[in-house]
Amino acid sequence: MAMPAIAFLECSRCHLHHDPATPQTVCTARHGAAGCSGTLYVRYDLEAAKGIAQRNKIGTSPEDKRWSGMWRYAQVLPSVEPVTLGEGWTPMLPSRRRSNVWLKEEGANPTGTFKARGLALAITMARHYGLKKLAAPTAGNAGGALAAYAAAAGIEAHIFMPRDTPMANQVECRAYGAHVTLVDGLISDCGRMVAERKAAEGWFDISTLKEPFRVEGKKTMGYELVEQLGWEYPDAVFYPTGGGVGMIGMWKAFEEMEQLGWVKGRRPKMIAVQSSGCAPVVRAFERGEAVSQMWADAHTFASGLRVPKPYGDAIILEIVRASGGTAVALSDEAIFASLRDWAAHEGLLLSPEGAAATAAYDHLLATGFLTARDRVVLFNTGSGNKYTDVIGARLATA
Repeated sequence: MAMPAIAFLECSRCHLHHDPATPQTVCTARHGAAGCSGTLYVRYDLEAAKGIAQRNKIGTSPEDKRWSGMWRYAQVLPSVEPVTLGEGWTPMLPSRRRSNVWLKEEGANPTGTFKARGLALAITMARHYGLKKLAAPTAGNAGGALAAYAAAAGIEAHIFMPRDTPMANQVECRAYGAHVTLVDGLISDCGRMVAERKAAEGWFDISTLKEPFRVEGKKTMGYELVEQLGWEYPDAVFYPTGGGVGMIGMWKAFEEMEQLGWVKGRRPKMIAVQSSGCAPVVRAFERGEAVSQMWADAHTFASGLRVPKPYGDAIILEIVRASGGTAVALSDEAIFASLRDWAAHEGLLLSPEGAAATAAYDHLLATGFLTARDRVVLFNTGSGNKYTDVIGARLATA
């Protein structure tokens, strides 16, 4: 199935167009004395993909039938040869106890998390551009995915992660041959170190929302969940929100599908889920603020949610409000209780981040924000097996 050429890269803030022929990071426009630094979106000429006939070609090619994963959506992805490890097309599992509830099982991806999608596309483009050295901060799972895909592409990876990142993340990064720096601090401290060193070291910064293609990989979650529901939107999507790239990517996918005529219905309410120990988006949402403020003393056992100030916070807040959704923070105790509940009664060992989504669903049912009739998709962003040390420690004291 044909892939489209990239028409241009568009700034999410000022809408300036950037040249896709060379690698780009964030918007370079100047607004007075300040730089824009907006996230860049990939824009295509999608005319050839419009209509139900084109949509119905998805899944019919020989590659699709063998397993093309997220690349089944070649009509809306860059025209390049993929670096793939089998990412995407993850199961949509119906809850055994709750009708109208589906769990999107992203733990089925390579490296066990949804991060495989974004890094597969980002590394694919890095190889296309001839980049040799990549660097990124990580709360854990993005580092593992970066290390794996960089190894597959023959590219050098430099990863900065908090010293208390789950052991599985540290082990996989080293096993894949990445250069790992453990930092006494949070992902924000890791990001600062990458920014300070990248020019001297010759690294291309592949951090969350600081290059255009991780969003493109994550948007395939939006295409998949809609296709798996018969090309109709659900009523709500629960998304564990650290950096929030998946939510941003899915919203972009919904916009594209509507332009293409591939989907019917109203876009779902987007539910941003965080931990009460690190909830900058929830606080900003509740205060009616356009951006979040740095969260002091960020702490939660759901390490992927321990992002004290997401780079894309303004975009996340816009999406939640435009969709009629909400932002919810749960205690670590409530998250862990939901993790145990789904393990014991659904046979699924969720990641702590995924358990935040299931706990949030129960909370919004109890408050009346949603009803049992609403069709919802809950994202389990990774396998609980990536967190055996963290989960085991909590089980020992339960």
